[in-house]
Amino acid sequence: MQIHISEADGTPFYQQVVNQVKFLVASGRLEEGDQLPPVRRLAEQLLVNPNTVARAYRELESEGVVVSRRGAGVFVSDVGSPLSRKEKTRILHERIDALLTESSQLGVGVDSLLKLIEQRSQTFDSPRGEKS
Repeated sequence: MQIHISEADGTPFYQQVVNQVKFLVASGRLEEGDQLPPVRRLAEQLLVNPNTVARAYRELESEGVVVSRRGAGVFVSDVGSPLSRKEKTRILHERIDALLTESSQLGVGVDSLLKLIEQRSQTFDSPRGEKS
């Protein structure tokens, strides 16, 4: 499980962990029943206090994203699909907002931006990523 935290993000570390686990579930990289790393191991990997990871896991559990099994660990919940739709929409809204802000700062209008998106999407739609 690849989670990275950044001091420059401005978001508390535990929230970064929560957001990234939600993203991994929403994207299907973490599936129902997958086990998350133990608190101490993830804390060591991220170079944070174990309480930070424990807090993130508690929040994820309270939201129904994960379930904790005493003595066994923390696992992705079996109710991931509704979260996935909601989380995918949230993630896309954040990225769209950032793109619109950047394009505005660069002086690129929405119509031009949409044309660029359409051109770029053709690269993803063609077989093996070949440009059409």
